[in-house]
Amino acid sequence: MTSLPLSVFFLSCCLLLGFVRSQDSSCPLDFSVLQKFIPFANVPSDNAGRCTFSVMALHLVQAEYLRTAGLFLPPAASAAACWSSLNSALSPRLPSSFSLPSSCGFQPSWISEGCMNITSRAAFEAVVTASGIRDMAQNCNQSLLPVPACTACTASLNTVKATYLTGPSYGNVTDCIAYTFIYTAGVVNRFGPTDDGTAFCIFLLNYESSSSGGGSTAWIFGVAAGCLVVVLLAVLATWWLWRRRRERLRRRRRKSMRPESRPSLAMESIGASTTLIKFTFDDIKEATKNFSRDNIIGRGGYGNVYKGFLPDGSEVALKRFKNCSAAGDASFAHEVEVIASVRHVNLVALRGYCTATTPLEGHQRIIVCDLMRNGSLHDHLFGSGGARLSWPVRQRIAVGTARGLAYLHYGAQPAIIHRDIKANNILLDETFEAKVADFGLAKFAPEGMSHVSTMVAGTLGHVAPEYALYGQLTEKSDVFSFGVVLLELLSGRKAFVSLGEGKTFLLTDWAWSLVRKGKTLDVIEEGMEELGAKEVLEKYVLVAVLSTHPQLHARPSMDQIVKILETDLDVPSIPDRPLSITASREDIERSASSSGSGQLSSFAGYQMFAPANDDANSDGSDAV
Repeated sequence: MTSLPLSVFFLSCCLLLGFVRSQDSSCPLDFSVLQKFIPFANVPSDNAGRCTFSVMALHLVQAEYLRTAGLFLPPAASAAACWSSLNSALSPRLPSSFSLPSSCGFQPSWISEGCMNITSRAAFEAVVTASGIRDMAQNCNQSLLPVPACTACTASLNTVKATYLTGPSYGNVTDCIAYTFIYTAGVVNRFGPTDDGTAFCIFLLNYESSSSGGGSTAWIFGVAAGCLVVVLLAVLATWWLWRRRRERLRRRRRKSMRPESRPSLAMESIGASTTLIKFTFDDIKEATKNFSRDNIIGRGGYGNVYKGFLPDGSEVALKRFKNCSAAGDASFAHEVEVIASVRHVNLVALRGYCTATTPLEGHQRIIVCDLMRNGSLHDHLFGSGGARLSWPVRQRIAVGTARGLAYLHYGAQPAIIHRDIKANNILLDETFEAKVADFGLAKFAPEGMSHVSTMVAGTLGHVAPEYALYGQLTEKSDVFSFGVVLLELLSGRKAFVSLGEGKTFLLTDWAWSLVRKGKTLDVIEEGMEELGAKEVLEKYVLVAVLSTHPQLHARPSMDQIVKILETDLDVPSIPDRPLSITASREDIERSASSSGSGQLSSFAGYQMFAPANDDANSDGSDAV
């Protein structure tokens, strides 16, 4: 009589346990909050960039989870379901071959494991004291759309992390620095994680900026669009007539030239709007005496630079890239033509280029530019021998470099981001006028000692954190590199130096620590001749430190830098930044291994580069 009820009871228990288990295995995170951002997100094309984008999207979802459930992390039993849900939410913007977490080298359990085993809001607030939370609220409980507000907020979050969250993290999915950002978006900021400004500032997710317009103003946009079309058509017509007239004049000049003075077939002009010449490979070999070793004036990861003479007797520098293929020649030719059309007193003039394939040498890419008599800034700062640069000369070089970069950013059409500003790429003419070289060509250099990766071009110690970590390339990336070069120019020290025993020296951290202690002038190299006024020297140091701020929103633009250096304008106040540190090589390698990148490390909220070897870029001779 009782056996049937007992069997029913046990069957019910089993069904109930199964139901509970199935409920636990489902993901509690609400990935629908990403729908408004996914269509407009700037997703990198490389795998590492996609992984970073995926993690940032996950952090926004976790902030919403913290806001609604008071928890940072989903249960361990739901890890597989959460990865699957995240993959599905991001699938419209990711290739079908990309699959989380395997494509990023993440452990499935990492999505449920975080910094110092903190899983809830209460646990976080038990670690971060009231003063730390009050500091975050003071700087972040506002709209984060304005750049100053975003800068102040992110600087505060990095400081809180460096002060309180110093324990271990799991992988690089939800590390300690992410906790302050997730907490701020989910708890501190009154607008919440899905607010446009919060999503962009905290998680770098774009939004549709025009989505807030109302129907009553639609006609205004329609009229404006119509006017814009008319203006564009007028501009295009004017440009077409101008180019046609320019072409006719060019043909007339060519006809009027004597036969012996006309360009040979070996040197063909490739653009009516530029004087860029396409050289044959025989022209290049003749100019360099068949690439004689005696003519080498520079070496690096990309190849060698040779001194040469053109048939008209002019002296030029010829940069020969190595490990090239014909596949990218069309893009290369277009890029050098654009670069050749950019003219400024503080930019190196590009004469021409060569692409060719020979049975013995293989495929060749070579650019030809004016030779600078005084070499590079690196030669004078770190080369052996030679007189030390005086302050007036250094000041002239700093202003000239800033002018050249400002022209690339705001005077060139389209704007050009250099991507590899360093002392080697600042050349000096007979009067020590600075000439920025290699602008726009960093993307064509193969992977070598001077490059962090094949996707992120730049020199160790000079690359902006947001570019190296997220592939976020803007004019502010060049500003960071300029600031590093300015610090080298002022201090006579290299940006990145191995100190032995696994220790490294970062110039940006060193300069920041001196400024923070009120010892700004200690950055200036001892023994510099003809020193200027103390307030001027201090201004240059502060500009350099502000330009190398880890948060891109805190950096000035290049045109602002030119105005500050050339006028009596004061340097804007420098926002606080994460504490500086010197990490051991073992720490760097351990962090790089856990992140799966093998190149970057994150300590105290501030990203630094981990070199492939201690001698990477130590001679600084990887460019002219």
